Amino acid sequence: MSAPQARPRLGGAHVVTGGGRGIGRATAERLLQLGADAVAVVEADPAALGWAAAHPGAERLVPVHGDAADQDTAERAAEAAQNAAGTALAGWVNNAAVFRDASLHRTPARQVMDLIGANLAPAVAGCAVAVRRMSEAGAGAIVNVSSHQARQAVPGCAPYATAKAAVEGLTRALAVEYGPHGVRVNAVALGSVATERYAAHLAGLDEEGAGRVRAQMGRVHPLGRIGTAAEAASAIAHLLSPDAGFITGATVPVDGGRTVLAHDPEAHETGEGR
Repeated sequence: MSAPQARPRLGGAHVVTGGGRGIGRATAERLLQLGADAVAVVEADPAALGWAAAHPGAERLVPVHGDAADQDTAERAAEAAQNAAGTALAGWVNNAAVFRDASLHRTPARQVMDLIGANLAPAVAGCAVAVRRMSEAGAGAIVNVSSHQARQAVPGCAPYATAKAAVEGLTRALAVEYGPHGVRVNAVALGSVATERYAAHLAGLDEEGAGRVRAQMGRVHPLGRIGTAAEAASAIAHLLSPDAGFITGATVPVDGGRTVLAHDPEAHETGEGR
């Protein structure tokens, strides 16, 4: 029996938006582990980029301060990643998101539309830059971060659920249009994930309230727990890798089985959006 072959090094230039914390940071670190030549991390909060300088792979990390919804910022990130890597843009992760709850019966429609745009615009801007550069190179992969809410909405979160459903539609449309140019476009639909935001939410509750949230999160995920940022990052990295070379236009649930559960009793007041 022949020995198993080692997986190829990922290589190439990559961009991760919303990469300062949580899933975005875990994804950037995972790409470095897999051998990315450079990873540009786009983050609106400069304080969230401080970890990059102290990271063991700092020479391959490129912090980019700016709004991921701004196409000029996206262009700047792509250029920085390519310059640092000395190679073409190979991967792009649209992870940046805004969490603002709203209900149509008490929030003006214009404000709801603005909230939808706040979550959709970063994916559109990132994809616009990525598909153009990747099409010119004849290869590349994009992963858009979606949510279980695109199919199984949580009450009070209509703008977020609507935006994520649009992100999944964008994923399919771009996969069809740019597949002939060598560009793969996929999405991951995340369940609840243990990030700094989730920890901060629990910290704002008393012991009894935090216990109720943990128990509820266990009930709505058939695996009995929420996910980790590292698990989300691994799924994203896989879709960017050559191992997923024949996957495009797919939305992959990374949710511990949440969306296949027949009944999701999560209430708005838990405040846990992803």
